[in-house]
Amino acid sequence: MSRPPVPLPAEHIPPGTAEWRNLNAERWLAAAPARWAHPLWTLPALVASLVWDIAEAPVAPCTSAAPCGTDWLGLGIAVVLLLTLYWVWRQPRLALAGLAATLTGFAVEGGFTSALGEPSALAFLMAAAFTTAGLIHRLAAAGRQRARALEAAGPVAQPLPAAARTFRRGRLSFVLAALLLGVAGFGCWQVQQVVDAYEERAAGATHLSARVTALEQDDDDIDIVTVEADGRTHHFETAYPEDFPVGSRVDIVVDGDWAALVAEPYDAIGWELMAVAGSVAGLAFLANGVDGRTRSQRLRREPLPVLHVLVREGHDDGRTWVFAADDPEGLRPILHFHSLYAFEEEEDDDEDGGDAAVVELDKITEILKGEDPPPPLREAVLYGVPYAGAEVAFVAFDDEDDVEVSVQCSVTAVKPAGPGLMERGQRRRERENPQRPCDEIAAGMTPSAGPRTWTAHGLSRAVGLGLLLVQGGGIWAALEDGPSWHWLWLAVGLPWLVTAVATALTWRITADRDGLWVTGAWRVRRVPWSVITSVHHSDDGIRVGRAKDSSVELSPTGWAWLERSLGREPHAVRTAEELRALLLHPEVRPLEEAPVGRQGMPVGPPLVALSALWGVAVLLLL
Repeated sequence: MSRPPVPLPAEHIPPGTAEWRNLNAERWLAAAPARWAHPLWTLPALVASLVWDIAEAPVAPCTSAAPCGTDWLGLGIAVVLLLTLYWVWRQPRLALAGLAATLTGFAVEGGFTSALGEPSALAFLMAAAFTTAGLIHRLAAAGRQRARALEAAGPVAQPLPAAARTFRRGRLSFVLAALLLGVAGFGCWQVQQVVDAYEERAAGATHLSARVTALEQDDDDIDIVTVEADGRTHHFETAYPEDFPVGSRVDIVVDGDWAALVAEPYDAIGWELMAVAGSVAGLAFLANGVDGRTRSQRLRREPLPVLHVLVREGHDDGRTWVFAADDPEGLRPILHFHSLYAFEEEEDDDEDGGDAAVVELDKITEILKGEDPPPPLREAVLYGVPYAGAEVAFVAFDDEDDVEVSVQCSVTAVKPAGPGLMERGQRRRERENPQRPCDEIAAGMTPSAGPRTWTAHGLSRAVGLGLLLVQGGGIWAALEDGPSWHWLWLAVGLPWLVTAVATALTWRITADRDGLWVTGAWRVRRVPWSVITSVHHSDDGIRVGRAKDSSVELSPTGWAWLERSLGREPHAVRTAEELRALLLHPEVRPLEEAPVGRQGMPVGPPLVALSALWGVAVLLLL
């Protein structure tokens, strides 16, 4: 029998607050957007038709009169297209604006006329119309849900709690937007540097007419066009060899040992891609930040409708699920969103405030990681008008042992709950992470005086070796062309790869009388039994939860899915279960302390040295 919801004292429920009952909740859910309008259907259709139309569109040849240089207008259109595809999922109003701009450009290029004779252009127009209809339907459905939520809430309106009024959205998005737009600006500056350098040198160079004598590919499959002019032979890399047939005439500029094709004067594709990627990501974060800040300010601006509901945090991803007030079993969720705690700025005067904050943060982290059972169903007061895409806040107890209510504000938009969504997620988690009773595991473990050790097994080492090959190949690919922007990807990805390789190859956990020795990629950490709160296997990693400090994590520790597919019990899962049994049954713990030789040794530092030597070798070989 399930526990009753954690009650919310009457003094925390504003007078006149209406209960959001199942009847009104069903009417609210009936107004949700139809399935056909979900981005999961409209977005693939738009992407597929767009790719098809781009692939079928004729490419203008590179000529001396119209050289293939940097097309700033084309790059801008690409940014708008990519942002529109993202906004179809996240921002319907901005997606409509992006589609309008895209279709305007399509019309200017004669796309509506060509659609009569080109299937790809017609498919794009149909997909754009389907997507536009879906976006308009989603916005209209949100309006209907808003009206029905206001009807359920009645005339009562209350200001937000003081803690929620100090909650701010969008800061991280603005910081990331600034960084990414800075990267985009740097990419644009580098492109302009390449353009200016070419134009400056070409202005003082000799302009010649040359004859194409050969077209071939080098060892790296790069197309090379060979021309003769003024008694000299020149070789140029080209992206469009079909534009330079053998025997044709081309214009070149020559300045000593330097020469360039006038039709393809320079190659700045890497910097152009950086500019586009940085612009798309930066503008996406900027739009999210502005939208979040605007919605949270609107939430604080005036008294809000309030609804008496039930809430519960999901175990899979920490989403807050809202249920009707007359659904004490939590059988039918209405909506969900992610939320964070809001605190009043003037609180935390006592000396224990810091520890309380740390414990609270650890509780949130453990729920998000699935290391603890989710909190029980709780009574709550929901502030704001719930509809698809809205921002809300709520007040509730975290559990029955709390003495003060907590205030949480949404950090993602409200989404209506699909049929059976919460139950499917719970069943999937139980299927992927089956757990045997600790008593059963402990009964099968023979008490021993010496320490117990669990270490990387065959499949874990195979994963490590595979990642090591990826690491070596990545270093080779990044360094083979000499200093370039590709080194940025190496700087970003190499630390993670080294950590993952070192962990997968040599992770080790040793249990002795006083606690665990956990050997990761970079160090051996001592975790006493007295501070361990949980041991779990999740996402092919082992997490050891601690009372105050952050969890100790080893990842990856194998490939549980493949081991189950082969009919084997995953080694890391069995390790976590036996460690949990030792935690809950002290009588089966080892009686002796582990010597230094049994504590393990991290291999991250030697692997860094090996990677550096490999990088030097690559530079010397190329």
